[in-house]
Amino acid sequence: MDSNKQLVTRFFDEVWNQRRIEVADDIFDNDCVTFQLGSGAPVTAAPRGPESIKNHVAEWLSGFPDLTFTIEQMICEGDRVSTLLAFDGTHTGEWLGIPPSSRRINIRLMTIHRITGNKIIEDWVIVESLGFFQQLGILPATTDFLRAFRQRNG
Repeated sequence: MDSNKQLVTRFFDEVWNQRRIEVADDIFDNDCVTFQLGSGAPVTAAPRGPESIKNHVAEWLSGFPDLTFTIEQMICEGDRVSTLLAFDGTHTGEWLGIPPSSRRINIRLMTIHRITGNKIIEDWVIVESLGFFQQLGILPATTDFLRAFRQRNG
């Protein structure tokens, strides 16, 4: 496995799955930026250095203490590593103001990390948000809101 793949694998295995949040200092550049891709929202960069990553991971783990990531596919091309992941966890703590639901969540997400100087300098993230919010019980199942739409619009 080349060094760029190893670096991204460390992020998911050590920082997330092993809860060794301090490893983010070794993996992320201080000037790293992230692009969280969301439906209908403009793409904007946000600073995401090691401290930001550690806070982000801690926030997720407070809501989903058993959260794990499984790497399903990983492709490396030059300075970029693309990863397809499965996210699995139980919502047993408050997360972003949402009270615990005790619901089990299993979704997919894709990331692209750009590596410079053996550190992640940029990451792009797209999450299966609709499925995530449906599994949390915040949004109805797709079939339910499509049925309601068809009933309203004849």
